[in-house]
Amino acid sequence: MRYELVIFDNDGVLVDSEPISNAILSEYLTELGHPTSYQECLRDYMGSAVHRVHDLVEKRTGEKLPADFDETLHSRIYAAFQQELEPVPGIDDVLGKLVADGVAYCVASSGNHERIRVGHRKTGLDQWFEDEWIFSAEDVGHGKPAPDLFLHAAERMGVPPERCVVIEDSPLGVEAARAAGMDVYGFTSMMSADRLAGVTGYFSDMSQLRELLA
Repeated sequence: MRYELVIFDNDGVLVDSEPISNAILSEYLTELGHPTSYQECLRDYMGSAVHRVHDLVEKRTGEKLPADFDETLHSRIYAAFQQELEPVPGIDDVLGKLVADGVAYCVASSGNHERIRVGHRKTGLDQWFEDEWIFSAEDVGHGKPAPDLFLHAAERMGVPPERCVVIEDSPLGVEAARAAGMDVYGFTSMMSADRLAGVTGYFSDMSQLRELLA
């Protein structure tokens, strides 16, 4: 295999969380007086850390979100995860193949550590990830689309950026991977290929990713 490290985004790539979390975010913003559709949430916030929500709302309206916004949003999302969250179909097969081939992998997510672990425990993906293979935007100064998170993950895993490949499903994540000097494959389950410009390749099913990484 031409890569020494596979870096997975979490939401939408490992766990099928984007429909859940973006529906809740759009409802909560609308409830707070900032009418936002589900599609607008996907467009503006998919793949980003929650601080982007604060920044865009304040930029557009001049108003700050409530001090307890993050806590309330996350509590609603975690409650929904416990009822609805599933792993992305086929991801267990991809991870099993990497283990069998002796290829290192990790996760680098815009979500906080608690969110990542809640999702992994619910879906059983915790069996695949040691704690030291989990990286969050909490760990760096700037989240996606800055390259910091991917560079941090590569450094901690001991692999140079040019030997890494990122698996992403959002434009912000693709931008971050490219800025980090890494190849990136775009997962088009929720985002059309034209929104993921600049990727090394596309795939719409995890069985295809297994072939791309071979």
